Amino acid sequence: MIKTLIKSVREYKFPTLLTPFFVSIEVILECLLPFVIAELVSSIKRGVVLWGTWSSWQSLGIGQYALILVLMSLASLACGALAGAFCAKAAAGFAKNLRKDMYYKVQDFSFENIDKFSTSSLVTRMTTDVNNVQLAFMMIIRTAIRSPLMMIFSAIMAFVMGGNIAWIFVAVIFPLSAILLLIMWKTLPLFRRLFRKYDDLNESIQENVKGIRVVKSYVRGEYEKEKFDKAATELQVNFTKAERILAWNNPVMQFFFYGVLSAVLFLGSYLILENVPVGFGASLNSESISQLIVYGMQILMSLMMFSMIFAMITMSIESGRRICEVLQEESTLHSPENAIHEVEDGSIDFDNVSFKYSAKAEKYVLENINLHIKSGETIGIIGGTGSSKTSLVNLISRLYDVTEGSVKVGSRDVREYDLESLRNQVAVVLQKNELFSGSIKENLRWGDPDATDEEIVAACKLAQADEFIQTFPDKYDTHIEQGGTNVSGGQKQRLCIARALLKKPKILILDDSTSAVDTHTDALIRKAFRDYIPSTTKIIIAQRTSSVEDADRIIIMDNGRIDAVGTHEELLGANAIYTEVYNTQNKGGKAAEPADFANNGGEANAE
Repeated sequence: MIKTLIKSVREYKFPTLLTPFFVSIEVILECLLPFVIAELVSSIKRGVVLWGTWSSWQSLGIGQYALILVLMSLASLACGALAGAFCAKAAAGFAKNLRKDMYYKVQDFSFENIDKFSTSSLVTRMTTDVNNVQLAFMMIIRTAIRSPLMMIFSAIMAFVMGGNIAWIFVAVIFPLSAILLLIMWKTLPLFRRLFRKYDDLNESIQENVKGIRVVKSYVRGEYEKEKFDKAATELQVNFTKAERILAWNNPVMQFFFYGVLSAVLFLGSYLILENVPVGFGASLNSESISQLIVYGMQILMSLMMFSMIFAMITMSIESGRRICEVLQEESTLHSPENAIHEVEDGSIDFDNVSFKYSAKAEKYVLENINLHIKSGETIGIIGGTGSSKTSLVNLISRLYDVTEGSVKVGSRDVREYDLESLRNQVAVVLQKNELFSGSIKENLRWGDPDATDEEIVAACKLAQADEFIQTFPDKYDTHIEQGGTNVSGGQKQRLCIARALLKKPKILILDDSTSAVDTHTDALIRKAFRDYIPSTTKIIIAQRTSSVEDADRIIIMDNGRIDAVGTHEELLGANAIYTEVYNTQNKGGKAAEPADFANNGGEANAE
């Protein structure tokens, strides 16, 4: 885990290394200050001299001691300030790189990888988890360096000043460390559950905000509140339980802190009164006892600080593990070596294709698909919910890889192409149309960043979008709200079609992308496709038979298999599913879906 995380330090290695360097100097100076003060007190006892010689400690005067103390204090202050500045820069930069690395990693994920992580979980990992790791990193390079160094140097100075009595400080470290390890062992499983609860809470918020119109339409506000309260309460209960265990850090530290100070005062006083030698060349007196207490406080305060670091690191371990899960996840789809970058034409061939979303799945989503589409053909696909229509077209742009068989585009297996080159030639307008905050032009240029204004207008005219865009005060500069909430469903669909057309693809896939437009507009869009992009292969997934009547061929999907292929005239009357759908939609039949369409079909991810 550490190896994975540390890679994100990169250009912030220099401030990361400088932080402990300045911390070390600061600690050394702080540990020397009590020693100098003790020498000053001894010098005063020997006789006050304003300014002595620099030959030895004993010959220094009060002025020289004062100068040394001021210079050491200023140097310690400067080192502390520099350490803080470099620490902040290193930690903030590390967190920035972590988020960047995770975000870039997600961009390379295949749909299979994305299915593994929920959206809410990825958001939590890039926010809460990164914040936890950032705080831990900050503590590690500064406080976690300072505390051990302070303990070591203070212990050395304690032996110099107090001799064997300093063993009291060393002895307390072992039982205290054992207690801290026990606390860590108890809290780690709790934090692992805690972050799963964070995911659940974020998922509740995300679903509610994204579907707020549906929530209000169905008056389900109270239900959503109860769901949120449940997630928040579970989070609070788990967090309280973890914090209750971590809360033992402070009283345990206080117990050892005051216990050690009491032992030093009692034992030190006894040794002074009895004039008992303490070893290590130390001379125990009232001045050394007072400085020994200072060093003891520094040791114990370092231990207390270390316990706080320990608590933060305990929490961040689980956050770091969750971040590493994303960073170490490898995309299931890769461009091959010596990949093909040029797609010859828009022909498509499915050869004995079978597919399932997971290797562990028992049932295939698609089975024994054999289909051959010529370049420039218009293909309609009809099928009920769960019949695997979307799964079929997802294989064309290699959003998933086939489980068995092969899919060819331009007479070459899609696995031979460079992914970017393939997807640039296969434009897909998905069921769930997404627009992003920005102007209409900015959204449309997702299809082609270099598209001219004339090309944008031409694409919108083909998609029947230009007419309503011209009614906006700012026309193509009209701002689109996040998710396209300020345009209607039909307008959003037409903008997405125009965006796909700007790619100038060899294959255009419309996945139920005209369901929100009226039949007249739908007919105009299909006519524009026939007239202006005849060489582009067009695949239209639809629920309305009117959307595919004029297609060169219509494919009937049923339960992951191709039930029939033919023209409108060939299928009408000859295929029971198509005939029933047509009659239902055109002759006032029942609006219910036919039994053949209502089967489960096995497609859970796509539709």
